[in-house]
Amino acid sequence: YTGLLVHLYYGLFEKNDIITRHARIENTTKKPVRITRALSASLDLPTADYDMITSYGYHLEENQICRQHLHHGVQSIGSRRGASSHNHNPFLILTTPATTERAGEAYGMALIYSGNFIARAEVDGYSRTRMQIGIHPDDFRWTLEPGASFVTPQAVLSYTSNGLNALSRNFHQIIKHNLGHSPWRERPRPIVINNWEGTYFDFDEKKILDIIHNCKGLGIDTFVLDDGWFGNDAVCRDNDATSLGDWFVAKQKLPHGLTPLIEACEQQGMSFGLWFEPEMISEDSALYRKHPDWPIHKEGRPFCRGRNQLVLDITREEVYQYLEQRLFAILAENKISYIKWDMNRHMTDAYSSALPPERQPELFHRYILQLYRLLKSLNEHFPEVLIEGCSGGGGRFDMGMLYYCPQFWASDDSEAVERLRIQYGTSLIYPPQAMTAHVSACPNHQTGRSTPMETRCAVAMSATYGYELDPRKLPENERRAIAQQTARYHMLQPLVMKGDFYRLADPFTMPYCAWMFVSADRTKAVFTAVWQLHRAQARAFVKLDGLDPETFYEVKKPDGTLLGHFMGDVLMHAGIRLAPIADFEAIVYDIVRIKGLCEKQLNAT
Repeated sequence: YTGLLVHLYYGLFEKNDIITRHARIENTTKKPVRITRALSASLDLPTADYDMITSYGYHLEENQICRQHLHHGVQSIGSRRGASSHNHNPFLILTTPATTERAGEAYGMALIYSGNFIARAEVDGYSRTRMQIGIHPDDFRWTLEPGASFVTPQAVLSYTSNGLNALSRNFHQIIKHNLGHSPWRERPRPIVINNWEGTYFDFDEKKILDIIHNCKGLGIDTFVLDDGWFGNDAVCRDNDATSLGDWFVAKQKLPHGLTPLIEACEQQGMSFGLWFEPEMISEDSALYRKHPDWPIHKEGRPFCRGRNQLVLDITREEVYQYLEQRLFAILAENKISYIKWDMNRHMTDAYSSALPPERQPELFHRYILQLYRLLKSLNEHFPEVLIEGCSGGGGRFDMGMLYYCPQFWASDDSEAVERLRIQYGTSLIYPPQAMTAHVSACPNHQTGRSTPMETRCAVAMSATYGYELDPRKLPENERRAIAQQTARYHMLQPLVMKGDFYRLADPFTMPYCAWMFVSADRTKAVFTAVWQLHRAQARAFVKLDGLDPETFYEVKKPDGTLLGHFMGDVLMHAGIRLAPIADFEAIVYDIVRIKGLCEKQLNAT
C-alpha cells in the first residue's frame, strides 16, 4: 500500500546458537518518506512469567546488574545521549524465575550499535510478551529519498535452556570469533602500562623517558602515553579545558617529538601507544578559533559543556577529513602500535549547522555512521595498530565499537573490589578478553581503598591485562612481583582469550565473587575467588563448572602449593571450600588434568 519494501535479513550461527537480524527499508515510491521508528528485532513469547535482566550504572560504576520480574505494560532501558552510555548497555535478557547461572531458560538480545538505543519488553493483557531492540525512536527521524534505502543495526539473538553462563558463552563466542575484521581479534594482546594515573597532565619528555626506563625487567609489552601530549604553538594540553582538536605534538612538553620515547621503548623491547580523543574539541584551541561552527551546538544559543569540551560534528565532511588527515599523519610519521581511543562526554544540544531543519533528527545516527567510517578507515590503512576503545571508561562499551576495537576499557574505576561487579556484569554479554583491566596504585585514586597486590593482579588477569601506575615509585618487592605477574599472564592468556568463562559466585548477592576459565579441551582451568567484606565465621563452598566429570584434576596454587587431586564431578558438585580470610583477599588455583592416573593410585597416595 505504501510502496515501501522492507527486506528482513537473518544470519544463522548454528554452533553458537546465535541468530542475527536486521532490516533494509527501501523507498520504491516517487516521493520522500520519513521513517520515525525502525527497530532491529522483535520477538513474541506466548507467556509472561519471566525475569528481565539488564544493566545500569554511571561513570566509575558501569554494568551493575538489575533483575526484576516482568509486569503488565512496557518496561524498557535505553540511551538518548548519542552513545550507548554508562547508564544502560544495549542488551536485554529474559529468563524464567528459577533460571540460575547453571540451569534454566534464557532469551538474550544485544545490538551491534554504539548510539541511541532502546531495549524493551511489553506484556499485554493476555500475558504475552514482546521483546524488542533497536535505535531509540525518540529524537530519531530519517528522510528516505526515492530509490534510497535505510539499514537498521544488526541485532544478535540467542536462546538456551542451560542457564545464564551458557547464554553468555553463546555471545562470547560470536564476539571472539565472528565480530569485526581486525587481525587483533584472535591475537594475544600486549600487556600495557599507561601513564595516566602515574602523571595525569604533569609530565615532560624527561619524566616520560624515566618512566619508560623504569619498565625495564617488568615484562611489559607496550607503553601508552595518555592525555596531555598535544597542543599548538601557543597552548599545550596542561588541563582538561584546552587543546582538544589540535592533534600536534606539544613542543612545550616534548621538544623532540615522539621519536625519543618510541626509540626508548624499542631499546627495551617494548612498543609505543598513544591516547586520542578525536571526536572532541576544546573552546581553548586553535581549531575552535578557526572553526567555531564545527562543534555540535546551535549557534547563537547557550549550550552545555561536559568536561570543558564540545563534540565535533563529524557528520560534516570537512570535519571528518580533518580528523582522518591528522590521525593518518601522526600514525604514518611515528611507529605507533596501539591507540587508546577515548570519548569523555556525550552529545547534548544536538544540532548540526550542515543539516536543514527537517533533517536535524538524523544527526545522532549520522554521527555513528561517520564514527564507524573513520574507525574502518584506520583499520584498513593501519591494520597492525590495535585500537582500544574507551568512553570515560565503559560509556560506549558495545558490540558496535568492538567490531573496530577488539578491546575496551571497562571502567575508569580500576580498583579491584569495585571491578568485581563491573566485570561480572559486563561478562553477561561480552567476553573477558574484550575488557581491559589494569593493576593500579594504592590507595586507589577513585575509591581511596587499599587492596593487596595479589588481589589487584587476580582481578585484572581475568581480562586483558595491564598496569596504571608509575613504575618509578615501585619498591623492589613490587617490581619483582610485577615481573612474576607478567610472566604468569603470558602463560594464562591463551585461557583468557580462547577458554570458556564461567561465573561461579555473584558479588551482588554474596560476600565474595568467584569465576573460572576452562580450556576448550577441558584439560586446564584457572579458578579465582575474591572476598569483598569478610563476614565472621563465613564458610563457603564454590562449585566449579566446565570440567570433565570423569577426569582427575590436580588443584594447586600458582606458587605450587598442592590443594589435592579431585575428580571433575567432585569439583563441580561438592566444590572447593573457601576458608575465612581477610577483606579483599584473593584465592587462585591452577587446575590441570592428570593423565594416566587412576582412582586406585590416587587412593594409595
